[in-house]
Amino acid sequence: MAQKSNYTKINSKMWDEWASAGGEWSLAINHQDFVDAIQGNFNIYLTPCKPVPHNWFIPFEKAKILGLASGGGQQCPVFAAQHAQVTVFDYSDKQLELEKMVSTREGYSIDLVKGDMSKTFPFEDETFDMIFNPVSNCYIQDVEHVWQECFRVLKKGGVLLSGFANPALYLFGEDEEALQVVNKLPYDGTKNTVENGEELIKNGGVQFSHSLETQIGGQLKAGFTLQDLYEDHHHKGKITEYMPCYIATKSIKY
Repeated sequence: MAQKSNYTKINSKMWDEWASAGGEWSLAINHQDFVDAIQGNFNIYLTPCKPVPHNWFIPFEKAKILGLASGGGQQCPVFAAQHAQVTVFDYSDKQLELEKMVSTREGYSIDLVKGDMSKTFPFEDETFDMIFNPVSNCYIQDVEHVWQECFRVLKKGGVLLSGFANPALYLFGEDEEALQVVNKLPYDGTKNTVENGEELIKNGGVQFSHSLETQIGGQLKAGFTLQDLYEDHHHKGKITEYMPCYIATKSIKY
């Protein structure tokens, strides 16, 4: 159990391995995608399948945008193509390397910050105009801390765009084709029976389900006003035939 007390380091190593292996969330956009984004032709995803509506975005020109746990060279280059000032905050060296690779190839500047979002964010109060946070807080035990930090570092009028898992996703086991209930909710990955770090990485790291009370309610508790949301399905597995598996929210700091 002592090893799991460093669960964020285990998850960081897992993302390094996924990125090194060319995982689907570590496939950086190509040059043509970047050129298209300059022209305003792009899709960005908070969740696996449904793109974020363009009317959710703020004007990108000179906006200060934080890509929270958003490394990998998929989303943040689009913001840079639209002349935003982008900071990527991620705990995976390899995901940050992909951001650096794209920025070098396309010739734009980007701030890359390695850090653990379960800790205090290394940014001053009211720094950013928008935070873009794709599905990732399933790797963090205290999600309400994340919302509180997001609220702190956003400017007044700033926008938080976030994607997260429907907690029901964690009822089921690893067999994606057989919907067998194996877990009680809330699911806490530090309490499962696997102790070996390499096995944890192989099994998807140390994850946590979070209730809608702590996801949506946690944003409200932090001070945000919820403006909109949508649901999305999984990109694989049997469960997506029966229910939406992800939620994306747009919230404002007034």
